[in-house]
Amino acid sequence: MGKYFGTDGVRGKANVELGPDLAYKLGRAGATYLLERSEQPFGKMVIGRDTRISGPMLEAALVAGITSVGVDVILLGVVPTPTVAYLSQLSEVDGGVMISASHNPFGDNGIKFFDSQGYKLMDEMEAEIEALIDEGVEHFAIDENIGRIGDIDEPLRVYIDHLKNAISCDLSGLKVVLDCANGAAFEAAPMLLQELGADVVVLHAKPDGININTQCGSTHLDDLQKEVLAHKADVGIAHDGDADRMIAVDEKGQVINGDVVMGICGLHMMRKGHLNQNTVVVTNYSNLGLKELFEEYDGTVSVTQNGDRYVLERMLENGYSLGGEQSGHIIFLDHTTTGDGLLSAIKLLESLKESKKKLSELGDQLKPWPQLNDKVRVKQKEELKSNHLIQEVIRAAEERLQAEGGRLLVRASGTEPVIRVMLEGKDLERLEAEMEPIKEVINRELN
Repeated sequence: MGKYFGTDGVRGKANVELGPDLAYKLGRAGATYLLERSEQPFGKMVIGRDTRISGPMLEAALVAGITSVGVDVILLGVVPTPTVAYLSQLSEVDGGVMISASHNPFGDNGIKFFDSQGYKLMDEMEAEIEALIDEGVEHFAIDENIGRIGDIDEPLRVYIDHLKNAISCDLSGLKVVLDCANGAAFEAAPMLLQELGADVVVLHAKPDGININTQCGSTHLDDLQKEVLAHKADVGIAHDGDADRMIAVDEKGQVINGDVVMGICGLHMMRKGHLNQNTVVVTNYSNLGLKELFEEYDGTVSVTQNGDRYVLERMLENGYSLGGEQSGHIIFLDHTTTGDGLLSAIKLLESLKESKKKLSELGDQLKPWPQLNDKVRVKQKEELKSNHLIQEVIRAAEERLQAEGGRLLVRASGTEPVIRVMLEGKDLERLEAEMEPIKEVINRELN
């Protein structure tokens, strides 16, 4: 993580860590950097946002920064993050910006950049933007060279038409309950599923600026589970605030997380000959049961460090076509350049319809190892690796788990003031016994 950028762009409390001043500087530095590295510079960028009340404020500051260096801006309004990624590569632009804090509460917000190929920026690229912010961008456009502000008609239309071509069947005959998290998917997701022929029951699609992710969406599944059962639906789909992730619920109300989605879609792609090298890329947080599942069918799992950018990097390096995270960020690289919750949803529904099975049957193919995930809210997350007492407790627990084939992962969140702890092994009671002492020492030492 850098001075301003975390694991997924710049993120923080709106008007505290991330206010108009920083957004303006990010606009100037980001536009300057993207214009300089663009192969065919057009002097134009696209900007999208989610439904947070702070979005228009940060958008205005970003626009001021970008246009001040002579770059035009196309405002997309409220759109999913992958819409920005797609239009960044499709249009004659030098890159794009998404204003969103994903699954975080409404009071937070974030800014992330995409290059002219539709990819999130790598760490070294973000470091160069940070250097430009600290050094100051000297250039100010004047007279007719000041950037202009425009928009395009129906920015969702091109994106949705692209997604509709990504599956080989329609979705008629499927009943879907859809939770839009009162976020960026509130228009696009119902439109996509309905145009593909699904019978759709829509939840949480009335954003008011402050209800994004509030007891809804991919991190709060209670409503979705209840409504799937009440409507006797085939599947439930939940997005997060910016719609770059998706978590599902089967017809029994059971959660289908990103690992299970990759298992279902990956095996379906293998059967059709569409999974390059029969390999799926996952992070070290994915369940070991996923590895066992693919190996059973002569497939392979390639493991990276946590973060969808590292998944994408591995996929690009080796030509893999499917990868993602347990949290529901899934990349279908034949169709997109980033995690796309709407695409993940229709690819799962395609697998479901063409299999002629129930989603619970497909989900049961993966036999997950017991896994515990928890987090500790702290004041000093930067001291995690340097605290000897914490590291000693972690090493001891790690040795005990590894002796039985299990594992332990402890890391500071890149987007929240929390330490995340994951334990995995064959014995759930053993994991529970190991978890509490670790959380206790982290809480004591970092608060």
